[in-house]
Amino acid sequence: MACMVSCTTAFAPSKVSSPFGVHGSCRLNSAVTDEDATQVISQMRNVAVIAHVDHGKTTLVDSIVRQSGVFRDQAQADEAGDCVMDSEDQERERGITILAKNLAVMRDGVKINIMDTPGHADFGGEVERVLGMCDGVLLVVDSVEGPKPQTRFVLDKALKRGMKALVVINKIDRPAARPDYVIDKVFDLFVELGATDEQVDFKIIYASGLLGKSGNEPDELEDNMDPLFDALMEAIDPPVVNTVEPDALQALIANIVYDDFKGKMGIGRIANGTVKSGQAVTLQQPGGEKKTGRIKKLYVFDNLGQREVEEASSGEIIQFAGLDNVEIGDTLLTNEAGGLNAAEPLPPIAVEKPTVRMTFGVNKSPLAGREGKFLTSRMIRDRLFKELDRNVALNVEETDSADRYTVSGRGQLHLTVLIEAMRREGFELEVGPPTVIYQEDENGKLLEPWESVEVRVPEEYVGGCVDLFNQRKGELVDMGLDDSAEGLSLVKYLVPTRGMLGLRSSLLSSTRGTAIIDAVYDSYRPKISGEIQARDKGSLVAFSDGSITPFGVEGAQTRGKMMTSPGDEVYAGMIIGIHQRPGDLEVNVCKAKALTNMRSANKGITVGLTTAIEMSLDSCVEYIAADELLEVTQTKLRMAKNPSMGKKANKGRNN
Repeated sequence: MACMVSCTTAFAPSKVSSPFGVHGSCRLNSAVTDEDATQVISQMRNVAVIAHVDHGKTTLVDSIVRQSGVFRDQAQADEAGDCVMDSEDQERERGITILAKNLAVMRDGVKINIMDTPGHADFGGEVERVLGMCDGVLLVVDSVEGPKPQTRFVLDKALKRGMKALVVINKIDRPAARPDYVIDKVFDLFVELGATDEQVDFKIIYASGLLGKSGNEPDELEDNMDPLFDALMEAIDPPVVNTVEPDALQALIANIVYDDFKGKMGIGRIANGTVKSGQAVTLQQPGGEKKTGRIKKLYVFDNLGQREVEEASSGEIIQFAGLDNVEIGDTLLTNEAGGLNAAEPLPPIAVEKPTVRMTFGVNKSPLAGREGKFLTSRMIRDRLFKELDRNVALNVEETDSADRYTVSGRGQLHLTVLIEAMRREGFELEVGPPTVIYQEDENGKLLEPWESVEVRVPEEYVGGCVDLFNQRKGELVDMGLDDSAEGLSLVKYLVPTRGMLGLRSSLLSSTRGTAIIDAVYDSYRPKISGEIQARDKGSLVAFSDGSITPFGVEGAQTRGKMMTSPGDEVYAGMIIGIHQRPGDLEVNVCKAKALTNMRSANKGITVGLTTAIEMSLDSCVEYIAADELLEVTQTKLRMAKNPSMGKKANKGRNN
């Protein structure tokens, strides 16, 4: 049967109209009387797609979209590209999902709201936020790798909410697929996480998101996603509500979007009751103040945008405008008759606390202000606090300095994605190195975050990996041959987050790029005494201001690996390369060759210049040490020694 799909970009785009010529529409009977309330709810499913990174969630959802009549013809489908759901530029470039996204499918008169979620551990806050809007999950597992660390994290969150899961064994077309082994591992994971008997009795579907096939048996796949839809209708329970009475309105706000004309808009799922356009409402958190107003515009998700409606009832996911002070975690309540009969606000969304922090500040380098449009501390502050409206796992704090702010997140990638987004918007920044966030237990003992790390690597590189983990104070959990047919060895460690900062690049270097690294937050444990060495080599530092000359590079490249090329502008204290030994070394790369009237004896001898190392934003953030800074502009990434720390160090040596 043909399906009609609706999809939203970045979970809730500001555009109400559809960007594609979709001719279908996801419409349900909006009647909200008590007699047919059960019928309305039975005609809806709310489900989240969860998995470890690179297990094929987005590809699977894309297959559903393409098989459901969303696009008018093949030309329009080709225009949309391969990753319809990964619509953000950074998502397409990095090949990962960063923001949760929503699509709605009509099948046999039932509206199915499906939410595609990130698989990377750093964006776990998006998963936790979306789970509050769902009644069940599609657990996607790779047919070769089986459950991985992030699989455990997201499944644990779903099981604790009492949700049932439909297990999808994806990439079943891989030659090394081993579905029986993967199913056994998934069952063991359910048991380890304390799943109930009902949750352990999960239904299984085999699929290939890339080929658009699914089936109830691994060797009996149909050329469509019909078996997946049928299993979803059977395995996932419909929304359960107590009442659809208008006074019982409860809708927990899970996301915020902005529109140039309608302003700040909230998104949430109606847990109970009914809401109407123009209705007097209240936003409130438990124990918090009431924020009153009226809903000016009310939308439900429809096709590739939203459709304006007059009212919506329990179980529906809505988007509304008219209350500019809406925040994630608020509950939308009725304010008719002054809210005399209004329901109580729902508990706010709870997410894991940040574990890594960085400082964001005004760019003060000698080359500042040449490219960016937003340079002042006020502009940076406004942008960071605006990010808090929609990024629930982020935290921003003021510091003693008026032009510097502390930004905390789930991990290094979580923060570098924000830096890259601000960079593309025209901001110039000066960011400090990532540091971990410590906590204290009830006895006043200092705790630090630890991560569970799995590395799959060819056997000849296992020794190098073990050495690196031991240098970073890691604790060996398990080591042996991976069960897959790829002939790799598996190394499992518990490592302090301090030790994980900058470790990925070292692992890739020591294994010639063959290491497959998976890491996820484990727990807070007592802080290990002593420092953890981040890197074993120093930096080559520019001696003076000016432009780099080929003659200067010729002498400097014998001392290490260069990050800059002839013609680049530098300033004193700027990092221009990696020293081949521990400790920093100042080099003069701006010096010009002296001109004389005498012919040199070695005039005919030429020296080649080595190609400079290309450093990405992630590489720079991993590289900088505690006494270094990163200057971020629209086209340049420059690392430098921290001038304030240099002065303190010199003062200490003089004393």
